[in-house]
Amino acid sequence: MSIKVLTTDDLNEFKNELLEDIKTLINHQAGIKTKKWIKSPEVRELLGISPGTLQNLRINGTLPYTKVGGVIYYDYEEICRILEQNRIHNKF
Repeated sequence: MSIKVLTTDDLNEFKNELLEDIKTLINHQAGIKTKKWIKSPEVRELLGISPGTLQNLRINGTLPYTKVGGVIYYDYEEICRILEQNRIHNKF
């Protein structure tokens, strides 16, 4: 079994590589344009909820929606805003 000693230079090199990877990911995500309006299946997948739960969120007014024909649409940014507004911060 061999032992490898890590130096400060090794750690700095790792840090720089990690930062570059993070920057690449952020830039890639910034280039992806999210849709303004999303349909019910996408909302259920995004929130990890059942069709019944989504219906309850519509009925009780928690999640606003727009209905065109028989299709229900949700504003993606509004969903994100509602999630932020209902964030719970636990203090230990």
